[in-house]
Amino acid sequence: MDLVVLEEIKRLKYRYLRGVDLKLWDEVADTFTADATADYGTHAVGGDGKQFEGRDAIVEFLTQSLGNGIITVHHAAQPEIDVDGDTATGRWSFTDRVIVPEHKMIIEGAAFYEDTYRRESDGAWRISHIGYVRTYETMMSFDSVPGFRLIANRWAVPA
Repeated sequence: MDLVVLEEIKRLKYRYLRGVDLKLWDEVADTFTADATADYGTHAVGGDGKQFEGRDAIVEFLTQSLGNGIITVHHAAQPEIDVDGDTATGRWSFTDRVIVPEHKMIIEGAAFYEDTYRRESDGAWRISHIGYVRTYETMMSFDSVPGFRLIANRWAVPA
């Protein structure tokens, strides 16, 4: 097992999550292959999830749905990564919190990412497929959390 490759893939996933949370869309785009696919699934609440084909479509969705009016924190852990030459698969435990000040809502949930990766001609590993189906998702209003106040955020979004 090549520990350097495992670490490169872990860093790729962490860079993707950090880029999403900090709204670094060019950096997020660089984590995907041009032909990447995505399945961001919230099937548990009756939806079909969100499927996308191509890096541009994925980043456009992320930009529009998690833009500057939305505060996010994503955590991925417990990676199970299998490498086969220049391709790999990964499963990650994942939790997130999404704060939507405009609607005074907090969404929290968990899932398991099921990803595939490809080492490209420049030697860099990139995500060729990213996907998850929620194990749970909760939604609550600011009013339902006694004492909740959003007192600071990176984008100075009013609460």
